[in-house]
Amino acid sequence: MKLGSRRTFLGATMVAVVCLVGAVRVAGLRAEALAQAGQAAPAPAGDAPIMSEQAFQNIQTLKGIPVDTFLDAMGMFANAMGNDCTYCHAPQSALDRVGFAVQTARMTRTRQMIAMMNVINKNFFKGEPRVTCFTCHGGNQSPRSDPNLALQYATPVEDPNVRDFTADPKLVARDILNKYITAVGGADRIARLTSYTGKGTYEGFDTMKKVPVEIYAKAPNQYTTVVHMDEGNSVRTFDGRTGWMAGPDTPVPRVVLTSGNLDRARLEALVAFPTGIPQAYAEWRVGRAVLNDEEDFVLQASESGQPVLNLYFAPSGLLVRLVRWTPTPVGMVPTQIDYSDFRDVAGVKIPFHRRVSQTYMRMDVELSDIQPNVAINAALFAMPAPGAKK
Repeated sequence: MKLGSRRTFLGATMVAVVCLVGAVRVAGLRAEALAQAGQAAPAPAGDAPIMSEQAFQNIQTLKGIPVDTFLDAMGMFANAMGNDCTYCHAPQSALDRVGFAVQTARMTRTRQMIAMMNVINKNFFKGEPRVTCFTCHGGNQSPRSDPNLALQYATPVEDPNVRDFTADPKLVARDILNKYITAVGGADRIARLTSYTGKGTYEGFDTMKKVPVEIYAKAPNQYTTVVHMDEGNSVRTFDGRTGWMAGPDTPVPRVVLTSGNLDRARLEALVAFPTGIPQAYAEWRVGRAVLNDEEDFVLQASESGQPVLNLYFAPSGLLVRLVRWTPTPVGMVPTQIDYSDFRDVAGVKIPFHRRVSQTYMRMDVELSDIQPNVAINAALFAMPAPGAKK
């Protein structure tokens, strides 16, 4: 068996375990998305994000970070170890979220490893997060210290989602972005698309089945997704400035998006009306990557010299993947969004299928109908009520 197929098998097994944990969630909360969870804190006033120690119990090392960043950090641990949350947390946490606060030997060990990682980065990499949990574990429960001959002589498994790739000086970012706008339908047609609504289905670890979903998009950069779950509505909103998540699937009644997660919500809204994408960042560099057995162009955006975003464009010019990294105390954690099933809506190609993959969850939105240029109630883009119900 080739190494690549073995990794695929292990990845599928991990997903199955996480899905099993999610299936026995309590009070509509995702077990795989919750770590060290205690009683939910009250919703914050206005746009103030809830900090990790306010939302969860027994937080000692990862204090002072917003809830959405905390979930990314927990996802880093799950990804690096190739396991679900109950590997480190008490087994009862799968059935009762209070169990996440129970101290375990692996939680103690994790805190020691974070301290070691911080010392290494401080002493050898000027404090930059060059060494992370994944550096040593690489998806395994224990770091491997001896050489792996199968890895050395097998066909390399390339990961296109890398921040450190070789740029091609012959490629010009502006040319690729212009081709993208043309492929979508052209600036004039995009300008005439001022809004749209969509209906379809949503499926994720928090539903374990397909449920109804609605989307609302308004130019230039407002976007809302409403998922009709059995326990109540899950609302994800970006109003052009601020983003939120609220509903039965969130660890607190309303999560205020911050840092890379907020910027990712901004980018999702811009993709709906893509003429704003070329102006989204000032610093771009271009390379190539293979996705789905075809060579795509990769545009990487940086902020203050730090790579934070990869955009992947197919030979047709269409955007097929977006990867936005969020800085956390344990390293840069990616969110991957894949776009497919492009259909013509009022002369503009819109992806009817969107898959969002994070280290602690995955969701699929498949649209069946989109109505262009319709009036949308402004309240749909406002801050959602905490724990919105049907």
